[in-house]
Amino acid sequence: MLRTLTTDTLKKVGKTVLVQGWVQTIRDQKHLIFVVMRDISGTVQLIFTPEFPKPFQAIRNTSLESVISVTGQVVASSQAPGGREIQVKTLEILSLAHPELPIPVVEKGSQETEQQKRLDWRWIDLRKPEKALIFKVWTAMEQAFREYCVSHGFIEIHSPKTVITSTESGSELFEVKYFDTKAYLAQSPQLYKQMGMAAGLEKVFEVGPVFRANPSFTSRHDTEFTMYDIEMSFIKSHHDLMREEEQMMIAILKAIQKKCGAEIKKVYGQEVIVPTAPFPKITLREAKKVLHDLGVQSERGEDLSPEEERALAKYIQDKEGHEFVFIHEWPASVRAFYSMRLESDPTLTKSFDLLYKGLEITSGAQREHRVEELSKQILEKGLKLEPFESYINFFKYGCPPHGGFAPGPSRLLMKLLGLENVREVTYLYRGVNRLTP
Repeated sequence: MLRTLTTDTLKKVGKTVLVQGWVQTIRDQKHLIFVVMRDISGTVQLIFTPEFPKPFQAIRNTSLESVISVTGQVVASSQAPGGREIQVKTLEILSLAHPELPIPVVEKGSQETEQQKRLDWRWIDLRKPEKALIFKVWTAMEQAFREYCVSHGFIEIHSPKTVITSTESGSELFEVKYFDTKAYLAQSPQLYKQMGMAAGLEKVFEVGPVFRANPSFTSRHDTEFTMYDIEMSFIKSHHDLMREEEQMMIAILKAIQKKCGAEIKKVYGQEVIVPTAPFPKITLREAKKVLHDLGVQSERGEDLSPEEERALAKYIQDKEGHEFVFIHEWPASVRAFYSMRLESDPTLTKSFDLLYKGLEITSGAQREHRVEELSKQILEKGLKLEPFESYINFFKYGCPPHGGFAPGPSRLLMKLLGLENVREVTYLYRGVNRLTP
């Protein structure tokens, strides 16, 4: 007999089915034993009776979260969860769980188990349906990103994750032994995305891990995470990139709304709003003036603090009714050496950040493709040219004007679901003090 998922039992009332999953709850009423069994699709109530003595006795000795396989008849029941239940005929215990769970799967009360303990036992934490939903949404998000890229002529690449020099600076690098020399874990595929432009691929994308040796414990930082990366040629300015990302975000959120919107609303109480284009745009100088007028103190000079990001997003939401806002024309002092400068003001760059619900989820820019200017900007940052020799070579033999951006899916998903920490939307979080499980 083929396995039936619990949600599909609704279509099989009156039939005998095989269902398999985890024992979520057991309620023993002497002559009837009610069990709620869970699989990836949902839950179903099982009824064990003395009419079938072997499974009736066996279930009494089964611990919560054990994995079982049962056959039985599906019957309609107005009192059962979901309007149906299964009258069990046979039971096979596939895996008996240790009776003392380190963390509960079914939380009692409104207070969830402390996060660090849940991360210690992440595979049990992920058994909760609301946690599984996170990765169903992530799947829809990533599928939509890929479909957008492929349908718009982007070519997928997979860049190396061991590199000989840093992408931006040496302060956030993980050093690794590489035979008789040393290498570093890649902070970004940035330089290799640009190589694709020099190679004539014109439009590339990548989904992959990046590594940042950032000793930060904030809710938005981690040391290893997934990035979505885009690079495209023959652009006129960073405004072309912002227009591209607008369309990409609309496509992603439209797909998530269609596939998971109702469940997100039910479980997390969040409405998935598909944005309209164009997104609001404001220069950093204009943003700083707005924040000053709002009485929000600037703690980071030419950069934005988390408090400033939230205040600016609220200002845009109140003024324009939009959850997204682009901040562009960042000072060269706070951007990477490869960001192209504005012709009208060389102290500013053709770069941008995208905020979503008060959090930066994307950084992007037009890149400097002219060898002389690029070399000059590397030196201005206090870096030496020698480590970047192979990178500079990308641009010596003809390279079109280009630029790109990198949406952070974990941050996007965190804000989409109304969660407070990237740890919650990361399959297995890596941070300063966490390398397990």
